[in-house]
Amino acid sequence: MSAPSFDTRDPTLPDFWTERFERAFTPWDRGGVPQQLQAFAAQSTPGTVLIPGCGTGYEVACPAAAGWDVTAIDFSEAAVETARQALGPLAQRVVQADFFEFAPPRPVDVIYERAFLCALPPRMRDAVAARWAALLPPGGLLAGFFFFGDAPKGPPFGIAQAELDALLLPHFERLADEPVPDSLPVFAGKERWQVWRRRAV
Repeated sequence: MSAPSFDTRDPTLPDFWTERFERAFTPWDRGGVPQQLQAFAAQSTPGTVLIPGCGTGYEVACPAAAGWDVTAIDFSEAAVETARQALGPLAQRVVQADFFEFAPPRPVDVIYERAFLCALPPRMRDAVAARWAALLPPGGLLAGFFFFGDAPKGPPFGIAQAELDALLLPHFERLADEPVPDSLPVFAGKERWQVWRRRAV
């Protein structure tokens, strides 16, 4: 899919994402649930999960069906509206909010990472990691998909494993690291499923 011409070029602004959702240019959007999230939701003890940058919100229903208390956020009004329309009775689970300012209504047990870190420019990574650490209690899990690569332009903005380790190891320990069998073309061969556990403060 070739990218159309857009007016907004800064992915730190809601308008960047709203413009793309309104024009249906979302190559990062699976339109379904990855296999590894399905397995994680089914095999883990249900708790409270936060999904930052949820986009069209397809992945909300999977943990919700497994008994999880799900809150999904996005700062794009168009994304939130699209997700609410798609989710039907789960529409109230989607909230328009800025991840860096959002105060979850309940303590968070799991943060699900899906193309949120790689959607933001590298200068934002320290802030994202610090916010993950602040939201999760000791023993809480950061689980999801991490995009690795060295292309200078994005999104998606790839990261090196060594850089991800430098961001997360001060606060987390890695429990799982697996290849992804069902990547979208934009991520194929460059993403891994990882689970990180928040260290004791």
